[in-house]
Amino acid sequence: MEFDWVDGFELSVRIDGDAAIISGNAAGLRSLAKHLDALANQDGCSHFHLDKHNSLEDGSADLIIEKTE
Repeated sequence: MEFDWVDGFELSVRIDGDAAIISGNAAGLRSLAKHLDALANQDGCSHFHLDKHNSLEDGSADLIIEKTE
């Protein structure tokens, strides 16, 4: 799955107790929404990974989004 990020995006994930908190500016949240929509509509791709090496801000927890049947 190829990621198409909106210019100026910022996105991070942190864990607070039992909660995963996703934070982002408007461009980051729009980008994430596009990726979720693409995953929902794509055959053959069941998940994607985001981390500090792949689009998330430094210090972010890894994020894996899975599509189930």
